[in-house]
Amino acid sequence: MEVYLDLVMLLNFLVDFLLLLGTNRLSGFPMSPGRCCIAAGLGAVYSGACVVPGFHFLGGTLWRLVSLGLMAAIAFGWDKSALRRGGVFILLSMALGGMALSFGRGDFAAICLGAGLIWLLCRASFGEKIGGREYVPLELSYQGRTAALIALRDTGNTLKDPVTGEPVLVISGAAAQRLTGLTREQLRTPLETLARRPIPGLRLIPYRAVGQGGSMLLAVKLQAKLDGKQQSAIAAFAPEGLGGGVYQALSY
Repeated sequence: MEVYLDLVMLLNFLVDFLLLLGTNRLSGFPMSPGRCCIAAGLGAVYSGACVVPGFHFLGGTLWRLVSLGLMAAIAFGWDKSALRRGGVFILLSMALGGMALSFGRGDFAAICLGAGLIWLLCRASFGEKIGGREYVPLELSYQGRTAALIALRDTGNTLKDPVTGEPVLVISGAAAQRLTGLTREQLRTPLETLARRPIPGLRLIPYRAVGQGGSMLLAVKLQAKLDGKQQSAIAAFAPEGLGGGVYQALSY
């Protein structure tokens, strides 16, 4: 049987590209087509190498997992959310390969079982509402410092500046420290910190969490690039982290 190298590479590029985009879309993250394209290109080269005489050993499970892991790292990065998405991408790829073999054998019971397992995998990875969360890229600039974050778009975020009525972003303490130099201890004691005025433009934003009494967050007005749109925005600083490392900010 003749095997056309260019067709093998093209087919694998398209499948890997769509799987990478789909993993991001399913998890609610921006699809990042540029990074996914580079990662899929690596997958295409790998698939082409597997059919070259003398390199058939690359088709083994170990090398396949290595290639999928590298593709996931290129497409998603190295943070906590990237590891989760990378694991889902690897399992989806292996499941798709198994289903393709079942199609070739006409084993429709195995196909149905594979589809059900994929659905359960998605439920276990992303919760009850698959794709119910939306993450957006957020870039903040203040006094010459810049921080690139992932923000959870929270339609229930009703936090507003009591003076101007503007909606307020909420960012994690680590991100606030990178932008302003304020320490976690300063963020935990907003009234005392505000009295010392360690940075210009510092203000207080009142908030009330569910099941807790009211409190205050330190905040500043800065430049924000949200969903590719540049705008001025007020960012309040949560003393601790947000989202367990999956995201570092709450947008509106």
